[in-house]
Amino acid sequence: MIFPAHCKEVGYASSQPLGDRVYFLSKYLIHETEGGFEILEVLPREGERGLMRSIKDVRVLAGGSDVAVCPEPVNLHNRADLVKRAAQTKKRCTIFRGADEHMTFVLDPDPGALTRIHVYDAQPPYPSLSRTVQSLEATALFGDLMVTFDHHVADIAALDAELFPCRASGYARTLDMDRPDPGERIAGCLTARQLTEENYGSDYSFVNICPLDAAEEEPFIARCCRSERSGVGTHHGLFGAAVHWGATPRDIADAVFALMKTWEGRA
Repeated sequence: MIFPAHCKEVGYASSQPLGDRVYFLSKYLIHETEGGFEILEVLPREGERGLMRSIKDVRVLAGGSDVAVCPEPVNLHNRADLVKRAAQTKKRCTIFRGADEHMTFVLDPDPGALTRIHVYDAQPPYPSLSRTVQSLEATALFGDLMVTFDHHVADIAALDAELFPCRASGYARTLDMDRPDPGERIAGCLTARQLTEENYGSDYSFVNICPLDAAEEEPFIARCCRSERSGVGTHHGLFGAAVHWGATPRDIADAVFALMKTWEGRA
């Protein structure tokens, strides 16, 4: 797969006002021809100075029916999104244009080169980790990481239980407002179990709803209400990051970057 590291490496060649010369930062040219677009790899001549340099060598990477053009502007910094979009065209190369008219391309897209991060969350009331990751991903904040996310959001309301965590989730009977009857089945996490045992004894069964304990794939990021479990590391033999139930978008973004830094260092 060839995917320029930055749009500044890509030039648009529709005319030659300065002859057969190229901008000194350009590594690739999107060349408009009568038959469509072609992608050129260019090598400027060594030893020259100035913004425009003569070309030592040029190579055609793709052209004609091998090249597709994305019809709408996209976020050029969302690199994982561009790889996936390029793969969907079924062409060897796809050209993209940003809202600012900068251009780039993906040649021989390989979605398998993306690292897949598994996101574990739960609802109701609101899967804030999962939704925040989606919002941050849309801004291209994680663009340089070349990651994609698989979301695993458990439905607590579908569990077989008589008592649920809190009224904020809309349940009729909840541990924060109702006293459990002996023998009842409680949907809760480590904190719910601790609260129940400290105040009502141990004559209860539990359905574990903790997203961190639900992790089955690595690398992962999961939500947990126990701050002492937060951070990057191994949980139940799987490598990932845990963020607190009330984590801010900044907390979540930092966790993803820290996760990937350590994950890549393990290879």
